[in-house]
Amino acid sequence: MEQNQILEIKAKAEKEYEALCAKGLKLDMSRGKPAPAQLDLSLDMLTHCLDGECFSENGTDCRNYGVLDGIEEAKRLCMPMLGVGHDEIIIGGNSSLQLMYDTIARAMLLGVLGGDKPWSKNEKVKFLCPAPGYDRHFAICQSMGIEMITVPYKADGPDMDMVEKLVSEDELIKGIWCVPMYSNPEGITYSDEVVRRFANLSPKAKDFRIFWDNAYCVHHLTDTPDHLLNLLEEAKKTGKEDMVFMFTSTSKISFPGGGLAVIGASAANINFIKSQMTYQTIGYDKLNQLRHARFFGDFEGIKAHMLKHRAIIAPKFEVVINTLEKEIAPTGFGSWHNPNGGYFVSFNGLPGTAKRTVELCKNAGVVLTGAGATYPYGIDPEDKNIRIAPTYPSVEELQTAMEVFCVAVKIAACESLLK
Repeated sequence: MEQNQILEIKAKAEKEYEALCAKGLKLDMSRGKPAPAQLDLSLDMLTHCLDGECFSENGTDCRNYGVLDGIEEAKRLCMPMLGVGHDEIIIGGNSSLQLMYDTIARAMLLGVLGGDKPWSKNEKVKFLCPAPGYDRHFAICQSMGIEMITVPYKADGPDMDMVEKLVSEDELIKGIWCVPMYSNPEGITYSDEVVRRFANLSPKAKDFRIFWDNAYCVHHLTDTPDHLLNLLEEAKKTGKEDMVFMFTSTSKISFPGGGLAVIGASAANINFIKSQMTYQTIGYDKLNQLRHARFFGDFEGIKAHMLKHRAIIAPKFEVVINTLEKEIAPTGFGSWHNPNGGYFVSFNGLPGTAKRTVELCKNAGVVLTGAGATYPYGIDPEDKNIRIAPTYPSVEELQTAMEVFCVAVKIAACESLLK
């Protein structure tokens, strides 16, 4: 662009920005939360699912202690989400994040199957962190003093050349974070080749683990959803199934505050984890497990339920993409991936503009995830990535929020180009 073109765009955007600021907006798009209409879809779970009948199919009284790994009905419901067998799953509480935190905490304090000592007994512990990624994964590592190594994304997943090299050379690298389907925030699904390369990893650390957070495994937005190869099955082919920890939950299927969390792994890993967990809990909420099993019936019931979610949130993703295509694409001020599912749209502005864009949005009453949050230690080396979370606002609110966002992108880009 010629300088006069940039000045013209900037002047127009600043005028639009002033008008939007005058509206006194208060819109929060900082987290990927289901909208109230999505939560309403599961309300019947709280009314007549149990009706005083609290016994599972094998006679377990779900009001009482016991059944550490989950009742049979809940296992059958959740096994297809991760593609695991009956002896390869534990049904936890309401939060897969808590399961991941606990799994790392136990590894740090007690070690993992096949390891010769707890992770914390090493001089340091390192994790590979594909980025842009999930900020809470990185927060777990930071809270426990685990050193994070950023791995860049490619179009079909993490840079596997880099992953393979690093894990083969450094025995202090004990794990890697992965959101393999509709990744947070990029919306990328790992290719078959990437999954097979994960299954074939030869880490120097014999207690290395892949943390496979398949949070969006049923969260499709189109009639042509992405396909993800089953990592555990691929790892069995290479004899490396003990390297895999898989996680998911119903947080964005039923209730984030009252769903089911799941960990899947080899039978040997599950038995080892249960031997450690027995000191932590006598059993998770079996009444909630029974509610979910009766409400959904089976995995087909979950898939039918997710079509209702799609009807609510797909139009919101369309608002985001259509507005970006209309307002930003002609300027070249940013790029984005149009995801087939998941909960986010990842926007990459011009280098050095993300913090300014987020600041401008906040001043206009639109709160976004902090710039840099999608990278380890909150540091985006190019200051360009912003996570857009479209699900919680109404379509009307979202349209206004995206108008603010696009104007902010233009102002920040023009300021950068005019320096």
